Amino acid sequence: MDKSHVVELDDVVIRFSGDSGDGMQLTGTLFSDTSAFLGNGISTFPDYPAEIRAPQGTVSGVSGFQVHFGSRKVSTPGDFCDVLVAMNPAALKANACWLKRGATIIVDNDTFNEKHIEKAGFQTDDPFRELNLDGYNIVRPDITTMTREALKEIDLDPKSITKCKNMFALGICFFVYHRPMEHTEHYIDTKFAKKNPLIATANKLALQAGYNYAANTHAFANTFDVQPADLPKGVYRSISGNQATAWGFIAASEKSGRPLFCGSYPITPATVILEELAKRKDLGVKTLQAEDEIAGICTAIGASFAGNFAVTTTSGPGLSLKSEAIGLAVMTELPLVIVDVQRGGPSTGLPTKPEQADLYQALWGRNGECPLVVIAASTPSNCFDYAFRAGKIAMEHMTPVLMLSDGFIANGSEPWRIPSMADYPKINPPIITKAPEGGFMPYRRDPKRLARYWALPGTKGVEHRVGGLEKDFLKGSVSHNPANHQNMVNIRAEKVARVADFIPKQEVMGKKSGDLLVVGWGGTYGHLSTAVSDLQKEGKSVSLCHFNYINPLPHGVREIFKRFRKIVVCELNMGQFANYLRMNFQEFEYLQYNKVQGLPFTVTELKEKFNSLLTE
Repeated sequence: MDKSHVVELDDVVIRFSGDSGDGMQLTGTLFSDTSAFLGNGISTFPDYPAEIRAPQGTVSGVSGFQVHFGSRKVSTPGDFCDVLVAMNPAALKANACWLKRGATIIVDNDTFNEKHIEKAGFQTDDPFRELNLDGYNIVRPDITTMTREALKEIDLDPKSITKCKNMFALGICFFVYHRPMEHTEHYIDTKFAKKNPLIATANKLALQAGYNYAANTHAFANTFDVQPADLPKGVYRSISGNQATAWGFIAASEKSGRPLFCGSYPITPATVILEELAKRKDLGVKTLQAEDEIAGICTAIGASFAGNFAVTTTSGPGLSLKSEAIGLAVMTELPLVIVDVQRGGPSTGLPTKPEQADLYQALWGRNGECPLVVIAASTPSNCFDYAFRAGKIAMEHMTPVLMLSDGFIANGSEPWRIPSMADYPKINPPIITKAPEGGFMPYRRDPKRLARYWALPGTKGVEHRVGGLEKDFLKGSVSHNPANHQNMVNIRAEKVARVADFIPKQEVMGKKSGDLLVVGWGGTYGHLSTAVSDLQKEGKSVSLCHFNYINPLPHGVREIFKRFRKIVVCELNMGQFANYLRMNFQEFEYLQYNKVQGLPFTVTELKEKFNSLLTE
């Protein structure tokens, strides 16, 4: 390789796209994992089609995976891509809008025939001209043909051979961006070698063939090098939000001494949490794939009563079905964590697309006065921390906790510095081991947290009944007394409110006062923090106040808000958190910036909005 043609870059965005069966999610994952191994900062955005199997070759069936890797910490998967790998005309059409000016486009030229061009909905026989792609670096290798040629000696059927073309495309990208192939080859061997060694061999040959094609042609005037990021020392791995959530629960189980139970029903995009937990029988994790959402949460409530750290996972439609049982958990005052990985709605809506529109449901989607602790993770890796904290709050305060994630951070990934469990606090569930003098009162409370004690079945002298009917404020027996009901409603609300004394005070990124305060919550953090950081470097008077604790809100919010001239609340819904703030802090005016397109914010659009507010 001629080193004079190597260009140093700070960061690169690559988007892999093709039909659902073209392996683009795997291709993008392998590229991002390799970049993580090299020490780059990474952020990924898997973009699945909403239909399970849309017609092949159509725009609705295009699957994409975007990876942003750099020589510094990367907080977003990038607004627009430097390289688009499009395995067919539909992928080109669906993703041309995400190209940076002058970007490189790598296509499988074999698929750019009359049949596929027509299927993609082009009006002419020249998709590149139709999309106004003059001035872009278009590379058109015959990927399918060259994959078949490279594997002609392999005794596999033609369909299996053609499926290896995604590895050919990956090999091209590995050469152009100086990525080693060893990590991917090890993955291929691990995944296929025992099941079918021929498939492993074929994939590795296709990977090498793509690498050699890029090395031996003049299709690329330059190759590029992205140095490792200067990250704190430690052992890192790439992790997705769903994986991190599952592992955070396992950590909470370890620190509490309570066995972990997950009762769930599979639903996009939350299913991976259940799958990850099901792998960890070696750590004592018990999982149950229930027949429906209601059974999932009810088994978890039963497991909690029996002394387990119990969780249940779902998305928006499933949360609706779980609402009555969440009320039962509130009434029985048992520890339980409910995870809602939000997606586009209403109804089945856009099941593979991110949204933040379940906030109202999380706060109030139950009958009666039914307060719930609500927290929200904000990055793929800190899903670990907030899953752990959700478990800590649930068990120490004897209350259900609803943890909000979303499809963007749940499926996205980033480098995660593997923590030492010694750095995490012990969790102290208020388990009662013997009957106190004078007899056991199931609803006698810890005066600090107002948490009742956790009486495990089989413990002599603490036998008691639980159920959905209102309880006597001490005995736990069924009570229809009006004054008792008022008292219990007040206590349950106060118990949730007191959680604010056990969570961090609200903080601000940037100066503590100024012209514009950007407010966000949950999974919008990466884009908001990047946009605000960019404007701060330009000398703009803008700061960020990002929320992870929703109910109760942390202490210090009012003091922060009153120091800024303008407040703008940014969220992927029509203004749910903004309205929630209006209810709690009525003295302030809240501007809104909302997006409901099944897509995350872009840094570009956020900066344009913030600049316009600063100049008004």
